[in-house]
Amino acid sequence: MDQDLLTIAGRSFRSRLMTGTGKYRDFDLMQGAIAAAGSEIVTVAVRRVQTQAPGHGGLATALDWDKYWLLPNTAGCQTAEEAVRVARLGREMAKVLGQDDNNFVKLEVIPDLKYLLPDPLGTYQAAIQLVKEGFAVLPYINADPLLAKALEELGCVTVMPLGSPIGSGQGIRNAANLQIIIEQSRVPVVVDAGIGTPSEAAMAMELGADALLINTAIAQAQDPVAMGRAMGLALTAGRLAYRAGRIPVKAYASASSPLSDLVGQP
Repeated sequence: MDQDLLTIAGRSFRSRLMTGTGKYRDFDLMQGAIAAAGSEIVTVAVRRVQTQAPGHGGLATALDWDKYWLLPNTAGCQTAEEAVRVARLGREMAKVLGQDDNNFVKLEVIPDLKYLLPDPLGTYQAAIQLVKEGFAVLPYINADPLLAKALEELGCVTVMPLGSPIGSGQGIRNAANLQIIIEQSRVPVVVDAGIGTPSEAAMAMELGADALLINTAIAQAQDPVAMGRAMGLALTAGRLAYRAGRIPVKAYASASSPLSDLVGQP
């Protein structure tokens, strides 16, 4: 097959697996897991780095940002206004780390602290302002086809619908809505949140997702490095399967070998 690159806001990547940096037991495991996964895009919670939250002190300098593309995220923001402020800090952080042309931001607006579901109104409001300010906005949303289309038309460079709630490991609980989003989108669709196993990652790619963002399933695995590699392989397999085109589902059996012109047949 031809070289199959993921292109976001004019920038191309070989890997379709984005990884997070939270929840690892230590930085060595994080570094090893991200490398094993083959990721090129790595997301960092700007607010937690800025406040030196537990597990985040020194995080910004724990990775080689000549090798990875930083995706600052607005995790911890409960309103559109907070998210816009933190996105601006993220852009400055990217510059400090040597990525002067990095305008990417993963937009999260999550006021619900129990289920951690994204706020569609707050996300849309923040996206309006961030697009105006020249950000390449990657919004984290529920698997809502109407919202996904509205954000695309607004100028967001991807949509990032959840597979199931953050960190839940429930896998893909909304395949029908994801398929609608994938079919109607002209920007990359990145399934974000809920993936627990490589088989679920492959399933998301087989549906036609352009990429996945996986954090908890890798970071909290018994062996994060091995799980990172497994997830990377699963995405490769799922993407190849999607492009290859699966056979149609049939109601009845269909023999693998022809039933006519057999040896010994009259």
